[in-house]
Amino acid sequence: MANIIDGKKIRDYNLDIMKKEVGELNDRGIFPCLAVIIVGNDPASRVYVNNKKAACAKTGIISREYALPEETSTEELLALIDKLNSDDEVSGILCQLPVPAQIDSDAVLERISPAKDVDCFHPENVGRLSIGNGKMLPCTPNGIMKMLEYEGIDPEGKTCVIIGRSNIVGKPMAMLMTAANATVTLCHRKTANLAQVASSADILVACVGKPKFVTADMVKDGAVVIDVGMDRDENGKLCGDVDYDSVMPKTSYITPVPGGVGPMTITMLMRNTITAAKEQKNS
Repeated sequence: MANIIDGKKIRDYNLDIMKKEVGELNDRGIFPCLAVIIVGNDPASRVYVNNKKAACAKTGIISREYALPEETSTEELLALIDKLNSDDEVSGILCQLPVPAQIDSDAVLERISPAKDVDCFHPENVGRLSIGNGKMLPCTPNGIMKMLEYEGIDPEGKTCVIIGRSNIVGKPMAMLMTAANATVTLCHRKTANLAQVASSADILVACVGKPKFVTADMVKDGAVVIDVGMDRDENGKLCGDVDYDSVMPKTSYITPVPGGVGPMTITMLMRNTITAAKEQKNS
């Protein structure tokens, strides 16, 4: 019988640790602060921003929101980022994506100071990650590593197959798994014999963005399956990249959707904000 990895339970465990840590930092005059920028009125973005504010409240991290109108220009957004970069009271800066089409998102992400880049999207932080010297780690991949750690699953010596090569999840996931001494295969739409490759995995991470893409024939008996997807099936029901009902009986551990990886992404954003605050105060 598969063990269901409860992301909410692991989130609460980590947030409790961080709350204590933030309290200790406050006693020393250090007050971690996350500035979140949202441009426009995208409903999904608003939900994400509200969830981030709630996580800040749980940990004692100061939360600032900067809500900008839909017609905001790249120059106006960059000016705000410059102001936040120079604000010593701000530990981390996050610009909620996607931004409206007229805004150059690459310019925005590169303008955030690497020391305050709690999403770990800045090229400098990506480079640090690639050489194993990252101070802040990408939130979703690091959340997955924390889930494995909580469950006592050590990637060392195991075969890890990642389906999806995005800059946000797939590529950094491969780097973190490599650093943990797993043997990693990073798959994508051009991968030949994908089902055969996937079925070799001791740890299979699905981050392809296609509903129920991973089916039972792609999963080895006893594999650990991590589903990063957040999709809608043919009936409009929330689902992941994994066909959960068919795959679950074959696994030793599996994450559900919702309630699996999702809660850990924001949790690791809190971790990065605390790390940034400590680094900036040399603490």
